[in-house]
Amino acid sequence: MTIAPDDARQTASFRYRAMRDFVQSTDDTVPGKFEVTKEGIVHDMMAPVGPHELTTVHLRRRLEKVMPEEMVAHTGEPDVEDASEGIMRRPDVMVIALADMDVPGSFDPRTLFAAIEVVSRSNPDNDWVVKVRDYPLIGVPSYAVFDPRTGTGAVLTDIHPTPDGPRYATRKDFVYGEDVTIAEWTISTEDLPRYGSEPGEQP
Repeated sequence: MTIAPDDARQTASFRYRAMRDFVQSTDDTVPGKFEVTKEGIVHDMMAPVGPHELTTVHLRRRLEKVMPEEMVAHTGEPDVEDASEGIMRRPDVMVIALADMDVPGSFDPRTLFAAIEVVSRSNPDNDWVVKVRDYPLIGVPSYAVFDPRTGTGAVLTDIHPTPDGPRYATRKDFVYGEDVTIAEWTISTEDLPRYGSEPGEQP
């Protein structure tokens, strides 16, 4: 049996809508964060407090000190979504103009100046691998990763076409303590928190 392209698109669209409806129905009812990617639903079991959230607070405050008033380092809802690609994400921090937040529903990922993720202890590949693919695919121009496990990170920019789809062409790695430039703004990474070791785990 051969599936026509239009039928395949309809099937993919139906599948995406079903996953999207499930994710939205779980908001505030199940611990962690649900997102939709090409492979399906990703569940990130974040701790409700600790270095992950504290890093997010530090980054938001440091960025908003250097950005103009019409810009915000937003945390929380809504998601960024590209239904045509079947992707819905909720970055830990979204650098966006206030005017572009005044929309019904999800943010357009192409209106973001940058998406920032703090690597989850429970699922680091989601931030270091899958989102490195997803964010350029939906048009987020700059993606910054902060990893409290290792005290390192990277900023990825310059979306360009590849045989596998849009990808970031430039990656600048950093270690905690260095200044880092995200979109147009430079902030310090001094004194960002690190994950401590748990029983049976190497620090």
